[in-house]
Amino acid sequence: MMGSMERSKKKVQLWKKAIFHFSLCFVMGFFTGFAPTGKASVFSNHFASSNISEPSSSKPIETLPQAANVNRSLIAQAPAAIPARPKQPENTEIEEEKEPKLTPRRLLIVVTPTSAKDQLRGVLLRKMANTLRLVAPPLLWIVVEPQTDSNQVSEILRKTGIMYRHLVFNKNFTDTEAEMDHQRNVALKHIEHHRLSGILHFAGLSNVYDLGFFDQLREIEVFGAWPMALLSANQKRVKIEGPVCDSSQVIGWHLRKMNNESDTRPPIHISSFGFNSSILWDPERWGRPSAVQKYSQNSMRFVKQVVLEDETKLKGIPPEDCSKIILWRLQLPRGTASN
Repeated sequence: MMGSMERSKKKVQLWKKAIFHFSLCFVMGFFTGFAPTGKASVFSNHFASSNISEPSSSKPIETLPQAANVNRSLIAQAPAAIPARPKQPENTEIEEEKEPKLTPRRLLIVVTPTSAKDQLRGVLLRKMANTLRLVAPPLLWIVVEPQTDSNQVSEILRKTGIMYRHLVFNKNFTDTEAEMDHQRNVALKHIEHHRLSGILHFAGLSNVYDLGFFDQLREIEVFGAWPMALLSANQKRVKIEGPVCDSSQVIGWHLRKMNNESDTRPPIHISSFGFNSSILWDPERWGRPSAVQKYSQNSMRFVKQVVLEDETKLKGIPPEDCSKIILWRLQLPRGTASN
């Protein structure tokens, strides 16, 4: 009887110990779950201190994991740095005004008369094409010739890579100068009819250019003039034709004849001036409606009259020194292009 009671007491004590250990483990696990992840708990500190105190460990203590935990906790607690916003300019209009404004280039209209009578026409056309190909666009080359069975001019123009218009007329002339004027009139009528707006220049096939000439040509507002050198291989001399300037103001003309002989030709060569083509279809803009009616059948006479009647409206180029030669004309033997 006594033995059974003692055994029952021992069982009760064993159950009490098991319940106590279970409760203790439950409480420890419960409070461990509430501990912060970046920090060591009370129990982990206890176990770590007990492990460090053991003399059997001969290895050095590694503190890097704990230091990393501390650094992570410090980084987590430190506020993130906010990048400074760039300071906005107070007045953006001033910056916009400083930006360069691109202005479109003016159209250059180059008119060239030609004839099958010119023995070097093919060579000179290619020479002129090679020059114009180097000029900055936009540029329109208008080539005029009498109607013929030859397609030489058309084939040359198609291979130049230049924007061009090939005009043909059906009329016979015995006078070379009259034929050239008629060809220029054909070109002017075409420009007037299609209202081509740009700076117009009459370029003879025998002309030789400094490329800076075309940049200066675009600076003309209404009328412009420049000196031209005439090169003669046979006579071995150079003559100057065109305006005499004071800076960019035209104050006179180079004389062709130094004696008292009269010269019915105008004092300016056809290649020595350029003008704004809008004067052909908008003369009221320039105050010349009556002049157009007077020369309605001959645009070249109108242009020459307008250029010569008022020298104050002519702009000499280059503007800083009108005496600088940037255009030459070769005086070729008879039977070749001379204008």
